[in-house]
Amino acid sequence: MKIADFQPPRLLRNPHVQSVLASSGVRRMLFRRRLSVLERGAREHLLDCGDGVRLLGLHTPQQVLPRPRGLVVLLHGWEGSAQSSYLLHTGSRLLDDGYDVFRLNFRDHGATHHLNRELFHSCRIEEVVGAVAAVARTFPELPLAIAGFSLGGNFALRVALRAPQAGIALAYALAVCPAISPSDAMDAIERAPWFYEAYFLRKWRRSLAAKQRTFPDEPLFAPEDMRGNLRALTRALVLRHTAFASIEAYFDGYSIAGDRLAPLQVPTTILTAADDPIIPVEHFRRLQLPACVELDITPGGGHCGFIRSLALTSWTEDY
Repeated sequence: MKIADFQPPRLLRNPHVQSVLASSGVRRMLFRRRLSVLERGAREHLLDCGDGVRLLGLHTPQQVLPRPRGLVVLLHGWEGSAQSSYLLHTGSRLLDDGYDVFRLNFRDHGATHHLNRELFHSCRIEEVVGAVAAVARTFPELPLAIAGFSLGGNFALRVALRAPQAGIALAYALAVCPAISPSDAMDAIERAPWFYEAYFLRKWRRSLAAKQRTFPDEPLFAPEDMRGNLRALTRALVLRHTAFASIEAYFDGYSIAGDRLAPLQVPTTILTAADDPIIPVEHFRRLQLPACVELDITPGGGHCGFIRSLALTSWTEDY
């Protein structure tokens, strides 16, 4: 696929329309019969990720070829889950093309708050590497790839960076609209229309409330923390629940800006849109990438949207 192939109709060229439709329940409803194949064939796997950490994933085997073409691990975005619309659509397309699919839930995403006592944060890369290594051990006969969206794209790239040292034979990685510089992404959310921050805050507060109900013995946050904006709540998370001394140090901990992807050895593709309202495109243009990494920037598509038609199909699946 070439970026010139993405030509949405005029009604869908607004980046906010694209971004909102990406995870819309409307798309799930329209394609529920197709998506049900992925869900119906899924089997849960509780993964030992090392250091006592457990993460939950869902494996669905393909049924169209005598032998799978490979196994693709899919990573959702922040406050998404293995049931997010974009993961269901991508997974369904991969099944149709003869790939097995493994959808991984990050810590505290989906209904997994009970599995680990400590809270999720975006610097917990080692447990995700451990989860992918566990998947590779479970299905050693299949070529392994990883694909992630938004924060999941950031995690996919960091997994690919660490794969050789971790002994993971990763054949390919794809990151769609990955978070590059978390500090600048926070700035972008604060500049964007109000509903982006409201969306993330609503989902995060709901997740934190579920975590508090699961582990009620001590308060996770003060009431004033929970009433704060996205930056204030993130700062409270960092200071209360991580070893980082500041929010700036925390953001730097999972940044992949500048030359941090230069050591990549795994064949990798990064797809983003020039009009992404959350991840500024200039960060992609400043990346120092090795020859094994392809960077594609479409003129439009919003944040993980790439909705190509009024039927609400996504070009990402073809890509």
